[in-house]
Amino acid sequence: MHSIADSVRSSLLFFMFTVIDDVKSLRAVVNPDISKIRNIGIMAHIDAGKTTTTERMLYYSGYTRALGDVDDGDTVTDFMAQERERGITIQSAAVTFDWKSHRINLIDTPGHVDFTLEVERALRVLDGAVAVFDASAGVEAQTLTVWRQAEKHHVPCVLTQHFSIESIRQKLKANPVLLQIPLGSGKNFTGVVDLLTNQKLTWQQRSMGDDGRVFESKPLDQSDDPELLQEVSEARAALIEQLQEAVRRVTLARKGVPVLCGSSLRNKGVQPLLDAIVAYLPAPSERRWYKDDLCALAFKVLHDKQRGPLVFLRIYSGTLKPQTAVHNINRNNTERMSRLLVPFADQHVEIPSMTAGNIALTVGLKQTVTGDTIVSSKASAAAAARRAQDDSGMGKKRGEHAAVVLSGVEVPDPVFFCTIEPPTMAKQADLENALNCLQREDPSLKVRVDPDSGQTVLCGMGELHIEIIHDRIRREYGIETHLGPLQVAYRETILHEASATDTLDRTIGERRHIVTVELSVRPVDISSTTDSCKSAFTEEDGEQLSQEIKDAVENGVQSSYLQGPLLGYPLQGVSTLIQSVNTEPGTSPAMVSACVSRCMLKALRLAGGQVLEPVMSLEVTVEEEHLSSVLGDLAQRRGTVRDIQSRHDNKVLLATVPLAEMMGYSTILRTLTSGNATFSLELDTYEAMNPQDQNTLLKRMAGL
Repeated sequence: MHSIADSVRSSLLFFMFTVIDDVKSLRAVVNPDISKIRNIGIMAHIDAGKTTTTERMLYYSGYTRALGDVDDGDTVTDFMAQERERGITIQSAAVTFDWKSHRINLIDTPGHVDFTLEVERALRVLDGAVAVFDASAGVEAQTLTVWRQAEKHHVPCVLTQHFSIESIRQKLKANPVLLQIPLGSGKNFTGVVDLLTNQKLTWQQRSMGDDGRVFESKPLDQSDDPELLQEVSEARAALIEQLQEAVRRVTLARKGVPVLCGSSLRNKGVQPLLDAIVAYLPAPSERRWYKDDLCALAFKVLHDKQRGPLVFLRIYSGTLKPQTAVHNINRNNTERMSRLLVPFADQHVEIPSMTAGNIALTVGLKQTVTGDTIVSSKASAAAAARRAQDDSGMGKKRGEHAAVVLSGVEVPDPVFFCTIEPPTMAKQADLENALNCLQREDPSLKVRVDPDSGQTVLCGMGELHIEIIHDRIRREYGIETHLGPLQVAYRETILHEASATDTLDRTIGERRHIVTVELSVRPVDISSTTDSCKSAFTEEDGEQLSQEIKDAVENGVQSSYLQGPLLGYPLQGVSTLIQSVNTEPGTSPAMVSACVSRCMLKALRLAGGQVLEPVMSLEVTVEEEHLSSVLGDLAQRRGTVRDIQSRHDNKVLLATVPLAEMMGYSTILRTLTSGNATFSLELDTYEAMNPQDQNTLLKRMAGL
């Protein structure tokens, strides 16, 4: 098996392909039936070729006049200043174009782990994805992450074959369906053989400026290289065994993954990739409960200085029109959408309407945030709820306010934080406005105020994430802020089971509030990287308490989970059992919450505290001559080596290492290897900190 380059799919019909010189207008994008719409994403590890592939798609479909280059900083989808300077994708960008009577709504996603939320929220609204693999690296750490995200959202995929079929099987646990084999490899890669049609597709690069518009398609014949003919024969036989007629069906069911070959960088194989997208990836499916009424999900927000918030919506049913009022189920409010746009990176075109299955950009929705469900009215939401209840066979209980809300986007917890200060107090209000806007754009960015110092604290997904936020505040909002030292977002858990009882008796005005709470806490599994704190009532108490009191109790418990008893870090791995709640008539829910919080603090202190630190999966690709230096440095960082693999002429080091030891690692690694190494980090788990390190941390936090 050859190793190749960077794109996907095979076509049933091929011909000499040329593109007219005129650039198409977005206003001319085909608006077909929903069956001919494809909502897809491009996903992969950083630097695997996602943006380059997107750039070729836009060029060959006729929507750009020239081929952009990531290194030159002139691609369509990487339009942020930080993206063009660094040569990486930071935020997902949407583009719309047509290909052979199909409308393609494409989202180019980041590959860096700090911006994994951008991939998550894109996959939440997409129907299919193209996974791009680097020819020299194969399945890398972030490839596994985005693959798991696609699996979680049940998104069918098409793969580019940049490594080996066996690598895909073993690391992704996928069933690759090979549709093409390459002609040559590396610099000698000239094209592919389509195993379905037995056609040989070749791109003859006649000059360095050859843009790959023209390729030749002709049948294989006996005059071709005997080794190639044998390889094609064997590969075709294997393909036929994998249900030749059912490639699309197994793709949609995620039982198989079409694998193709290409090199976007060398302008080869992108047109067959586009054919694969329309042939094998799914059309949008409508949400049945809203029938012909509008139902859409907000999955991204951008701020425009002139137009205000721009909200990206995926339309699941109905039609979206400007100058109409829409109802936000999550916020329980109604807003007027003033304008409707077709997204094309940072250049958008206004349109009069958008139908189900599409991705739209709206102006005027000032309260809507990521994850909100947008419908035409409260009445349509109520009607959809009734249909859903009828379908499930559950009648509506008296006083129950049901609504059919689309599942939102899971936002990962931050792992780093630091203080941020304006240059003068006169700029504090401007900084708060900037942070509010950035938080709305990026839900993985959290901002809080330290209750002791009063300082503003930024919480983010990594060093690069916080660095980019800092730079955006300077460039986009004109504020020169100062960042404090970067700190790790630790968590806490408890060591033992403990019980506590507390009574609150308080008179406010003429009203007396009396509540007594009894509860217990116990430790549970902490291996998950997500919050694993739970609470429950005893069966007897759960039946006797009103919903209002239950909600108040839950609020008290959840607020206690936000600050552990040791250092005030969020709790993880704690289960709470509410054994009894007794209130006198007239006691307010707020007092119930306050009593529960106080009782929780007692129990947590009795249970003993343990600091948990985030531990990362580290993958370093390095030349063998520098391996010992990298290993020595890793040992000083409390790292544990899991494996050392060979990849071509390099070594791949797989290890786990505490996040606290990885600050500034990119600079150190560059020095150790003379710049000839790459690495990736991904949150693996939270582990109990050893007693010595925990004592050191406690003393440092106490200022000793």
